[in-house]
Amino acid sequence: MKYVIASDIHGSAYYCRLLKERYLEENAQKLILLGDLLYHGARNPLPRGYSTLETAEVLNSLKEHILCIKGNCDSQVDTLVLEFPISAEVALLPAGKKTLVLTHGHETPALLGEGDVLVNGHFHVPAFEKREGYTYVNCGSVSIPKDGSPHSYLVLEGNALTWKDVETGVPFLRAEL
Repeated sequence: MKYVIASDIHGSAYYCRLLKERYLEENAQKLILLGDLLYHGARNPLPRGYSTLETAEVLNSLKEHILCIKGNCDSQVDTLVLEFPISAEVALLPAGKKTLVLTHGHETPALLGEGDVLVNGHFHVPAFEKREGYTYVNCGSVSIPKDGSPHSYLVLEGNALTWKDVETGVPFLRAEL
């Protein structure tokens, strides 16, 4: 299976359209969104092309493809414009002999077992780190990257992780689970 994993769109219709293009180019089975879809949040600047309704329209066009985790900037009112569920706090995804624990990242779930892979967004910085008992993966941010990182998304295919620039589709980091 091939998955595109992305987070922190923060209402940028511009970057959301680019993410849709990349998702379709990747020919993946699912688009996994790790929260913070429509609002920029009080600590973030407005991203390029900020329009919550246009962002919702782009995402709704992919509703059959989306598995979504709720972020700290997502709210109940978002369900009025989004046509797919956004209220899950965590999801478990089998990946070979490992389990991916998908969250937004503002809270660490107690579901981590030995060898699991914690995958989140929230911090807006791509990461891959072996930690005590589990692996930590951050897909970065689609629209408001931090620490000089590119606007990014993550592709999971088999055990291979590839971070790509959402503007160009060019890989910039690779790792194996």
